[in-house]
Amino acid sequence: MTEYAILLPGDESVWAQASAEERAEMYGRHMKFAELLAQRGHKITAGNELTASTGARVVRGGLDQVTVTEGPYAETAEQLTGFYVVDTDDLEDLCKVVGILAEGSNGVEVRECVDHSG
Repeated sequence: MTEYAILLPGDESVWAQASAEERAEMYGRHMKFAELLAQRGHKITAGNELTASTGARVVRGGLDQVTVTEGPYAETAEQLTGFYVVDTDDLEDLCKVVGILAEGSNGVEVRECVDHSG
């Protein structure tokens, strides 16, 4: 199997202003996504929702000589809001299922992870 990262960008201001119903609808999409992956033989091995980018720390420099700044790495409307790591032998089908999460967004990135197992 090959491991893929599913990177979920989003506009944090839209999420912050979303109603409870809108949030429940999005969480429902994620539940459906996980169910379909399992039904189709894909396996989620990791993933999480991320806190707002305003709480991020950007570290620059070298060991013991770092500069740390608060806030997101890039000043953009969209930030990385979450991710999944999925094992699969069928990238084409995985991308079809990712469409559940991509609906109504500017897109979801699917990227193969580097295999360091040798």
